[in-house]
Order: sequence, then C-alpha cells, then structure tokens
Amino acid sequence: MSRKSSVGGDMMEAVICKEEDLPQDGMKTFEVEGGKVLVVHHKGQLSALGSKCSHYGAPLETGVLCNGRVRCPWHGACFSLATGDIEDFPGLDSIPKYGIEVVDGEVKITASKTLLAADKRVKTLARRDPDNPSNFVVIGGGAAGASCVETLRQEGYSGRLVMITPEYHLPYDRPKLSKAMDLTPDKISLRSSEFYESCDIEILQGISAERVDTEGKMVHLSSGEELPYDKIFIATGGKPRRLGISGDDLPEVYVIRTPEDSNAISAAASGKHAVIVGTSFIGMEAAAYLATNERAASVTIIGYTSVPFQRSLGLEVGGRIQALFEEQGVKFINGAKVTEFTSEEGRLTGVVLDTGETIPADVVVTGVGVVPNTEFLKSSDISLNGAAYVTVNEFLETSVPDVFCGGDIAAFPLFIVDGASVAIGHWQVALGHGRTAALNMLDRESEVKSVPFFWTVLFGKSLRYTGHGEYDDVIIGGDLENLSFIAYYCRGDRVVALASLGKDPAAAKYAEMLQQGTFLTKEQVVNDGNIALKMTC
Repeated sequence: MSRKSSVGGDMMEAVICKEEDLPQDGMKTFEVEGGKVLVVHHKGQLSALGSKCSHYGAPLETGVLCNGRVRCPWHGACFSLATGDIEDFPGLDSIPKYGIEVVDGEVKITASKTLLAADKRVKTLARRDPDNPSNFVVIGGGAAGASCVETLRQEGYSGRLVMITPEYHLPYDRPKLSKAMDLTPDKISLRSSEFYESCDIEILQGISAERVDTEGKMVHLSSGEELPYDKIFIATGGKPRRLGISGDDLPEVYVIRTPEDSNAISAAASGKHAVIVGTSFIGMEAAAYLATNERAASVTIIGYTSVPFQRSLGLEVGGRIQALFEEQGVKFINGAKVTEFTSEEGRLTGVVLDTGETIPADVVVTGVGVVPNTEFLKSSDISLNGAAYVTVNEFLETSVPDVFCGGDIAAFPLFIVDGASVAIGHWQVALGHGRTAALNMLDRESEVKSVPFFWTVLFGKSLRYTGHGEYDDVIIGGDLENLSFIAYYCRGDRVVALASLGKDPAAAKYAEMLQQGTFLTKEQVVNDGNIALKMTC
C-alpha cells in the first residue's frame, strides 16, 4: 500500500504500510510514488533510507544489517542507518535518509521528491575561502585521490585544494577498463568538471610530480612549476609491469592502465587473434571481454601457473573458471613462460614460449602485475620499503610529518592480520584510504580499519572476495560445478578470506564479521559449507 499526501515544494508524505507489515529486526523495501524506500527495523529503532547502493545500484534489502549500518550485498559498501552517509566503499555518494513515524498503526515517511527519484545523495561541500591561507595538495587522480579531495571538502576544508594527475581525464571508474573496454572516458567519469568547479577543487591535468621537497614543503612539477603545500596526500598508483623481452615495445603489445589503452585494445583486437599474457584479474577480464560475442577471432591465454587465479583463488576454483572460459572458446596454455614477441616489418606476428613453440598473434595484452609508481619519491625523505612501496602508519602518515600516502603505493597496517604491513591494489581499499587520509590531514584522528573487498565479472558471472592472507587449505561449500559456491580460504584453523559466486550476500556477511573482529573456523565451514549465509550480527 502507498498513500501519498502533499507537504509542499519538494517534500512529500506517504503512508507506506501498516505497522504489522514492518520487518522484525530486518529490512524491507516499499514502493512509493516516484521511487522506493528501504525501511529498517534495527535494535528497536526504525529508519527509512534510499533503497539502492550508490555504487552500482544493488538492492540494499538483500544486504547485511549490523551495528547501525547496512552493507551492500554486491561490493561491500556500507551506509549509516542514522544518516545515510557512506561509511565504507566502493562508491562516492551517500544515500537519502527520510523521516519515518508510526501514526495510528500506519507507517508514514516524509521524503524529498528529488532524493526519492535519485536514490542517492551528494554530501554538502565546502568552497575555498580566500581568507584561508592553507594549501593541501593531492598527487594522483585515481580512487584514493578522488576520495580524498571530496572528503576534505565534505568535512569543511576551505583552503586551496589541488589535485595533480598525469592523465587528461577527470577521475574515472578504473575497474571498468578491463571489463568494458569500449567505454570512452566520459562514460566512466566519477564526477563532472562542474562538480569539481562547484567546490573549488583545482585539477592539474597532464602534469606529473617529479620531486617532493619535504623540507621546503614544495612539489616540483613536470611543467616546471613549483606547488607549495601545508599537507599532502600521495596516491600515484601502480604502473603495469612490462615483461622486458624482445618485442615488448611493439605497438600491438598492450598493457591496461588508461581508457586509451582499453579503447585501443578493443579496436585492434576486433576480428583478430588475441593473446593474453597473465592469468590474474586484469588479463582474465580482458580475455572475457574479447571472447564475448566473438569480438576477437580467437583468444588464447598464457600463464605460468597450472590454472588461472591459482595463487589468489586456488586450484579447484581456478580450474572451474578455466572451464568456464573454455566453454566460451578461449584456449589456455598453462605452466608456460613467454620469452619473445616476434614481428615482421615492425608488426607483431607471434608469441614465443619457453618450450620453443610460437603462438600466432595479431594483438597481445599483458597483465602480469604492477609496480608502485614511487620513483619520484626516491630522492625525498619519505621512507620506502624494499619493494618501493611507501610505508605508512595506521593514520596513513609517512615517515615525514604532514605527508600522507594511500592506495596502491602504500604499505599499511591491516587490522585483520594483526597490523601486518601490506600493500593491496583494490579499488575499494584505495577509496577508503582517501577518506582516512583526508580526516587525518584535518587532524581528526582516524585509523585505517576497512576489510578488503574486491570483485570480478567474467561472462556475466560475478565473483566476490573478502579478507586477506596466505592460506594453506581451501574448503568449498555449495556447487562449484554449477558456479554456485562459497570458497573458504583457511590458514590453520582460521578462515582468512572468502570467495563466493552465486551466493550473495556471503562475502558481504563475512566482511562484516571480519569488521567486528571475529572469524569463522575451519571446523565450522567443514561442517556447514553455507555457514557464511547463515551468520547474523
């Protein structure tokens, strides 16, 4: 039922149900004229919120309710029941919070018509105050940088705010580069230029930081200019690793880092023989894209392990995913190493393996990992570890005061592995780092405390993964053959990570469990392979 009564202007009231229709300590979506409302009954309190995750529109009703927030079933974003504010990522926007009350046995909401139609909410942003002399600089235009500049303005920072990016695009949804390779930059932008202008965020495009002088608090730019700062956040991300073999510089040998890379691969591979080198997420997603609808004439994947995803997902899950690809006509060459790319008259002709075999190829995509983009910091006082990642504390502060770092280049203490220093190249982690760094730049002490969560989509099948850590055993519940399963990654008696496919919201539930500081045990998952779906807060 839904009975609308007008309040005036943008506001409206509607009776959405009888009191007895409310969920008992749970969530339920109700339709109202102009949209949907999620009603949550949690710990004796009623809340009315936007019904969809602001990231990709997942129905929050099927998510996870715990300790005053709801977690998205697809990718793990979290929203406060009290405010609708986004508290963990991915996504940038919050969701609407509506008024709700029970009157004479009927449940009534008061809502903004605009927010009801949008089902998401942009938080209020400060603007620059010309009387505020402070300068904050963000190096990097990826997820961490975008999240940082937004959070600074959301939290009221009114000094000068400058983002530096070597690309000629506004921040964009980078995970889509290997999943939908024909999308142009304007189709995947996170925000418009008008958005950044509206809150006085300066974006220097096509410019790199060449050196950071931490004593003089100055960034030396590739343009020859110098940019002063009072506090700085560095989030320059990773650079695709090159194989460094003969022919690696041929124009038909690609990596994926920018929209131009993805668009060029999509065009060049059309109707051609494509070879993918690397069997982790970037390579496998690119292969799935090129094999769908026969975009490429053929797709061959070369990897050095026995099955794809062997290190991250294990032999059994990796083997079943390989079978999924083979069902789509993709060929695999496992346990092999590429030694050379051959050419004739400057054009790629083949891929030479360490067995001596040559695989004919018109286009090659290499997805063999990334290296941290930190070379420009080596002359600074900022500490790097042996792998050239920037070491930071739980507040994302580096060895130098007022210098913060996050995203793919940061080695940070991860709370679910007892504070061990880790570097994690996940979109969700980077977005969280941006927010945490911004709060600490404003002296609002905030520790890094987010559970890693990532996802992939392969031939329409969505796999979710949460947690972190080396494992020594994998316990699989459900039906792996029919791609409806939960894989539990165990180290000793502890489940350190979980992957699921066709079993939502298992990954979201376990992410919330890890967030609360508890773990499943190996014995529990052996006894019940679907236990992750049965957990309650």
